[in-house]
Amino acid sequence: MKSGTLWMCFCVFLVLLGSLEGSSAVLVPMVANESQGSPGTRSTREAQSQWVDCIQASEMCSQDSRCSPRYRVMRQCLVGKEKDAMLDNNRDCKAALEVLHNSSLYDCRCKRAMKNELQCLQNYWTIHMGLNEGGDMEDSSPYEPVAPNRQPDVFGLASISSGMHTLTPKPFQCPEAEKDCNPCLNATKACNLNSLCKRHRSSYITTCSRSDTNKGESCNRKRCHKTLRAFMDRVPPELSQRLIFCPCQSEGCAERRRQTIVPDCSYTDKEKPNCLELRRVCRADALCRSRLADYIANCWMAPNTVGTCPNQDNHQACLNSLARLIGTEMTPNYVDNSFTNWTISPWCNCIGSGNQEEECMNFLRYFTDNTCLRNAIQAYGMDDTAIKNMTVSEPSVTSKAINEWMDSIPENPNPNPSSSPAISKERNGGLALGEDRSPCLHANVLALLPSPALALILAQLVL
Repeated sequence: MKSGTLWMCFCVFLVLLGSLEGSSAVLVPMVANESQGSPGTRSTREAQSQWVDCIQASEMCSQDSRCSPRYRVMRQCLVGKEKDAMLDNNRDCKAALEVLHNSSLYDCRCKRAMKNELQCLQNYWTIHMGLNEGGDMEDSSPYEPVAPNRQPDVFGLASISSGMHTLTPKPFQCPEAEKDCNPCLNATKACNLNSLCKRHRSSYITTCSRSDTNKGESCNRKRCHKTLRAFMDRVPPELSQRLIFCPCQSEGCAERRRQTIVPDCSYTDKEKPNCLELRRVCRADALCRSRLADYIANCWMAPNTVGTCPNQDNHQACLNSLARLIGTEMTPNYVDNSFTNWTISPWCNCIGSGNQEEECMNFLRYFTDNTCLRNAIQAYGMDDTAIKNMTVSEPSVTSKAINEWMDSIPENPNPNPSSSPAISKERNGGLALGEDRSPCLHANVLALLPSPALALILAQLVL
């Protein structure tokens, strides 16, 4: 009985020790509730409480006698081509901006794909367009903050998370037996089996392929972009993004992937504009400006920083932001049908940039030389086979301590084998139990109890 008790205590020790590294999802909430929340929990709650919906913030401002007239003045300052001069030189515009800086409108944010999203974004830029320094300074994202990837796995692949929802992409790769498989074709078949996906895909393909006889153009680009945005916003990402980020192993597959958004209408044009000019056009539109800012916020890491993606390597937040750019003036796409060295870019270049060439190239690198984006797309199509072939990082300090301690324990400390189960070492440093596994089963159950209750139970067993 005493040896069984000692064995149970040993198992409890291992389970509790593992929970210190985050493997126990039960003890953490219990401790957090007793201590009024951990610092991380409190900071998350505080961050969420600091912003409100910009439509709601506008309504709050309209009911404030000091905020409402300044808000009307600010809207007038942003009308017309001379808005930059008005913001810089007009005394009333400066006074209005100073008052609004201390209002709820300053900290407001918008939810992605929300109802009246455009109105919310217009309210946001009424304030922040005047606060933006311009030039090569990038905007802050007007959307609600993305939840960080709180439990990144050992391979650095982020969980699929968008806002408050968490999704897991279905891994798909070509089986070895199928030499001519086409994951992008499979993604199309999966879309056609879903009525919502099929309807929106058929809508944008029809619109983007129809010629505009009134303007003498091959298609109506504006309508094409609108139907593309509807597809990206309304179809679940596990279906829509599978069409865009499907992993290809042949040029035929890569060409199908490139043709997904009907690029002849939605992407290419007669001439490539300068990227800074394209950025200026995009920033003149509240929706394009917002989604571009959100893409940069979620997909770009400054050089010499820890990690590859913002928000603790949240790769899916990057993919979501890129997909939401499709259907705007800054629509990105694959530049060719390469499946080994692919490049994603908007339809622009830096020819003729003059003394702004460095600024132009830096902007273009957000797409063409983006480690976060490349890793996110590669991780999206990774299957179990690829994961098994990856190199696992060094074991943690706690795991090393357990292994060293296990090495110091004799394989059979009890001379009487019938009185207690034998302990043997496995290659992974764990335990291999005999036929009687009940002590560790009980230990795992006991590990879920609060510490005081666990201490009382163990004390009674030992006594």
